[in-house]
Amino acid sequence: MAGRADSTVLAGARVVLPTGTVENGRVIVEGTRIAGSRAEDARIVDLSGHWIVPGFVDMHNHGGGGGSFTSGTVEDVLTGVRTHREHGTTTLVASTVTGEMDFLAERAGILSELVEQGDLAGIHFEGPFISPCRKGAHSEGLLRHPDPAEVRKLMDAARGTAKMFTLATELPGGIDSVRLLAEHGVIAAIGHTDATYEQTVEAIDAGATVATHLYNAMPPFGHRSPGPIAALLEDERITVELINDGTHLHPAALELAYHHAGAHRVALITDAMDAAGFGDGQYQLGPLAVEVKDGVARLVEGGSIAGSTLTLDTAFHRAVTIDRIPVGDVVQSISANPARLLGVYDRVGSLEPGKDADLVVLDEEFRLKGVMRKGEWIVRPQAVRSA
Repeated sequence: MAGRADSTVLAGARVVLPTGTVENGRVIVEGTRIAGSRAEDARIVDLSGHWIVPGFVDMHNHGGGGGSFTSGTVEDVLTGVRTHREHGTTTLVASTVTGEMDFLAERAGILSELVEQGDLAGIHFEGPFISPCRKGAHSEGLLRHPDPAEVRKLMDAARGTAKMFTLATELPGGIDSVRLLAEHGVIAAIGHTDATYEQTVEAIDAGATVATHLYNAMPPFGHRSPGPIAALLEDERITVELINDGTHLHPAALELAYHHAGAHRVALITDAMDAAGFGDGQYQLGPLAVEVKDGVARLVEGGSIAGSTLTLDTAFHRAVTIDRIPVGDVVQSISANPARLLGVYDRVGSLEPGKDADLVVLDEEFRLKGVMRKGEWIVRPQAVRSA
């Protein structure tokens, strides 16, 4: 399935650019990059009847293909990375779950090596600095307050590869931890929180910039007590993560977020665990047992939703065909916005000359047909003409 496209013109497709969609467009690939002009000996690949969109960027992902980012070996992690690449995610951040501090520091060391090798785009620490009231699929006995010294310990263990921490910022040390992260260019994300509206505003003012899976693991909106949802949706400084798998969110909730925040402030994520791209069965998420049935992951004890089995090609397809979000808005949410947040938009997140040749080919029904990463076909589109 793989193969380097040293000098290739992908022609005839609808190409989604930052400026809009180009009918009968083309993307020129030279080696690992998108080029601005065509070489004389370039191979032409006819993708008429298809869409070409930027490679997807997932900033919240715990594993896939049976491989865990939270507790697996290096090969397990790479299995998860390969699985998500086959579904269009060409840039991926590995997310942890709550564990002992020494264990998390050890995981950070393992994952940071894969970041340095270019397999991952960074590390996201989800837990242990979260609220026991909104713990979701996290072990309550391992939760702790967000002590800035302990946040710094994990940052140091990650050796500059930490991209994001999810915090319940209303807990003791929460605001100081947000300030610490902001000072070091690491995303402070508000999530698994029981904060009030006012406490959430305070955290945003301190430097928080992301809402971890908006709506999930936080108090619901109330007309007298609007809670974090209202504060996160209304503030232009916040990007809201959304899990568009049909389980975590009602379509009306997704539409509300797009309408109120705007596409420029939405990041579609998977929050995937090991079963993504793998199947139903018994799994572990950190120290907790998970059963996946009919594609829905739940804790064996208590039944709480335990991440998802989502891949971003499915999230894209749902957003366009079920939720009726314009294609350009979905591309912004699934590629450009997370790339900007992660500080890698100079290399990925849009189809522009000089950037990595990371792209996804979709058919007219928005089903994935091809994936290219750095000029190499991960999934080669079939039934197209080339010359």
